[in-house]
Amino acid sequence: MGAIDMLEAQHREVEDLFAAFEEASAGKKRDIFLQIADKLAVHAAIEEKHFYPGAKAKETEDLLAEAAEEHLSVKRLIADCLALEEDENDTLEAKVKVLQEQVEHHVEEEEDELFPKVEKLLDDATLEAMEQEMTATQEELLAKGNPRDQVPSETGEAAPI
Repeated sequence: MGAIDMLEAQHREVEDLFAAFEEASAGKKRDIFLQIADKLAVHAAIEEKHFYPGAKAKETEDLLAEAAEEHLSVKRLIADCLALEEDENDTLEAKVKVLQEQVEHHVEEEEDELFPKVEKLLDDATLEAMEQEMTATQEELLAKGNPRDQVPSETGEAAPI
């Protein structure tokens, strides 16, 4: 598996969680949101630390800058949701819907525009090495527990690329 395959697999996992959120009872929505928040926190971290810098080139620069800004917007929504009280289900549902729409837009741009350009720029060996680095960082973040807890501290500005 290469870096792009790994990121696309994570996209599908988050899509499945959003679908589960929509179908869940009010009492289970917050737990599913927390899973979404953890997955997105890890995904953003490995993209910002490894994939985006490794994919930076003249051909991708604008897409990467936009992607970093989209990550910032997603992180702000996650932080807002994390700050909600347990009984604010209607607000959580509304914010998660907006989060889902933003993530879907971001995924579409990555998969339709960024990833094809990166596949032309980087060879398979480079993408596989990047995937190994991303996996190591992902395992570190998961081992610490609750990757979402880092998100509120990352809402000031977009990650540098």
